[in-house]
Order: sequence, then C-alpha cells, then structure tokens
Amino acid sequence: MSNFLAIGTVTALLKKLLEEGLVRRELSDKLAGDPGVEAVAPDLMQEIAKTKTRLNLFFYQATPNSGWRNVGLPSVNGKGERTGNPPLAVDLHYMLTAYSKEAFGAEILLGYAMQVLHETPVLTRRFIRQKRQELAGDGDLLLGALATSNLAEQAEQIKITLQPTDPEVMSRLWTGFQSSFRPTVAYRVTVVLIESDLTGKSPLPVLTRGPADSGVVSQADLIPPFPTLEAMDPPNQQARLSDDLTLQGHHLDGSDVRVRFTHSRSQQILEVSPLDESEEEISVRLSDARNPDAPPTTAQRAWRAGLYSVAALVQRPDETFHRTTNDLPFALAPTILMPIQTNIGGNGEVTFTINCEPEVRPEQRVLLLVGDTEVPAQPHPARTGTLTFAAGPIARGEYFVRLRVDGVDSLLVDRSSTPPVFDPTQKVTIL
Repeated sequence: MSNFLAIGTVTALLKKLLEEGLVRRELSDKLAGDPGVEAVAPDLMQEIAKTKTRLNLFFYQATPNSGWRNVGLPSVNGKGERTGNPPLAVDLHYMLTAYSKEAFGAEILLGYAMQVLHETPVLTRRFIRQKRQELAGDGDLLLGALATSNLAEQAEQIKITLQPTDPEVMSRLWTGFQSSFRPTVAYRVTVVLIESDLTGKSPLPVLTRGPADSGVVSQADLIPPFPTLEAMDPPNQQARLSDDLTLQGHHLDGSDVRVRFTHSRSQQILEVSPLDESEEEISVRLSDARNPDAPPTTAQRAWRAGLYSVAALVQRPDETFHRTTNDLPFALAPTILMPIQTNIGGNGEVTFTINCEPEVRPEQRVLLLVGDTEVPAQPHPARTGTLTFAAGPIARGEYFVRLRVDGVDSLLVDRSSTPPVFDPTQKVTIL
C-alpha cells in the first residue's frame, strides 16, 4: 500500500509526464515563450501567465472511491485496540488549464496535453518506479520525500480518465479562484490507496470451533442460545433487604452461577450465589450479597438503598469462562424499622428519629414523607442507620410515612390485597 505521500506523488508524476511530452513533441518550435508545466493554484498562475506560455495541473478535489470505500472497515477489539489497517481509497480530481498570449496558443497547448494523457491512460508500476528514481536524484528535498510514497506497490494501478465538465460548475470554480477563465479540461485519477502505518493486533489462528471442533450449534427456534434475563419477580413488586428475589429467563443453569448487582451512582458491585437455580429461574437472597473485591463484611453494611442493575454470570460445564447476561433495572427500597420516635418542641415543631436499613451514606439524598409533606434529613457525615428529620409544626393526627433514599421509597402499599391497601404499620401518630 502507498502512504500519505501518494497524492503529492501522483501530481508530480503527471507533471513530469506532461513535461517530457513537451520535449518529445518539440512544442517550443511551435509556440513562443518556451512552454512549460506548472502545478500551482489558478490565482498564482496569473503572474506567471503574463510572460510565459504554460500548462497548469491543479489538484482541486479528492472523493471516496466507490469500489474500495467498504473494503476493510476500521475495526477495534473490546479494549479499543486496532485489529486492522483498512486503506483510505480516494479518487483525485484535476483541472488542466492552458495559458498563452498567442492566438490559438492555448488550444494547441491543451490539445497536446490531452493527447499525452490519452496515450498514457495508466501510470504503470514500471513507469512509477522509473520516475521515482528520477525524483529521488533530482536534489529537491520535497521531491525526494515523494519518492518514498510506495505508490508502485499498491494493489491498484493508477488510471487517468477524461471527465465531462458542467459549465455551471466550472463557472463557480473559476469564480471561487478569483481568476479569469482559461481553456480547461477535467481529469479523474483513480485509485489512490493510503494505508496507515499504525500497528494493529493480529489474533492467533482458530484451532477448533467448539468442543471437539463440532462447529456451529444450530437450533429450531429463535431463542438465543446464551444466558438471558427477561424479568424479575420481587415480593410486593418492590424489593427490600430482607427479601428473596427471583430472576426469570433462559439458559440460566450452569456449573457456576452468580448474580451481580451494580449500584447506578457509585458503581459498587455486589455478588450473591443462588439459593436455587434452573434453566429458566434463579432465586437469590439479597442479604447474602457481598462485595467480591472487599474484605468480608456484613451484607447490611454492603448494600445501599437506590437504583441498581442486575445481571447473571453463568459458567457452563463445558466452558472455562462466565457468560454475562443482559442487565435489568432493579430498585432496592429502604426499610423503616418501626416505631418512629417523635419529639414535639415548645414551638410546635416536630422532630422525627427513625432507624432504617440498609445504612445511609453521607452522599445519599434522604427525605421523610409524612403524609404529603417532604422533610429532608439532618446532615449525616458518616454512614448511619439512624436519621433525624426536623419538620415544622404539623397538626395532630395519624400520618402514613415513607422514607425516600436516592429517589426510591420504602414500601407503603400492600399489593397482596385486592385492591391494594396502605400498610397500616407504616404510620406515625402526632399527639
């Protein structure tokens, strides 16, 4: 493959091809002003063309090559490392313009150039290697650099094609150049393949496909053959620390099965082994969960109320690794350990003191909902299971209460009854 110098090399080779044709066809005998070839922008040619007869080869656009653009798409592995170096395939677009002060001089010069490019529709590898040596020996530092482009080693040869030009498009181009229009033709040069010099990762060859090289496993249904979670069945439609949780799905059985909970805010991970498992269900006790990377600790101190994601890790008997299922959202509700202590001050302000589980972290946002009144918790700089709430004056009476931690409320509705009812134990009385 060629490198990033390939575009400049193509322009230099085309210029050299046209220059050699000038000498070979002895155009200096037919045109005054010692005709030559330039490769600069049209606005720079205005001063040169005042005194000299010139052809100008101007590269003005590069477009994706339709045949190569979908070959070897960039790819990376799970660690973000490159696994391949797909080529950048581009077509080059040139404007070939003739400048002459003589009558018919521009037409003669442009006709010569078109004939040369018509007779040389392909820049062969032999031609490129020959001119590469001439560029390297020219003494010019920039041309010497172009000789290292490896253009002759790319998979495709360089082809030159005359392109039709829309007068309106050409008019807009010359207006953008802020130059006077001159006799011009357009050419497309295809294809230049530019390859990155970055290194990639090359995996080892595959020796076997599955156990005993059995190949692809086929089945007569549309259920994916991988462990998948589909639903959860917490008691009362909301889980507490003292509850057991049932996960439902398929392909959940294995020689080693674990359930992983990841807290959405802190990214803390807790794992628990199943109480019972089958191909379609896993039952776990939340109080048994532990942090796999921390020293042994009590489950009550490992959990925190709030939002989690839950996934199962399943190792099959014939596999040496765990497959991880999809994640399901999971909310662990705080629990108020009744009764609630109330203290009424002399000005009628009520202070509530409650015990709860799991313990609350300092960074967690905590509210006590007394009826429809929200009361924020007093500052708790350390992890604690006892919280204090200072409310304003509240009328005497009985109120249902809820503890809200990071947006998750304690259980107030008893859904085991039809229709659901409020749990009568979740009440506080203000006398």
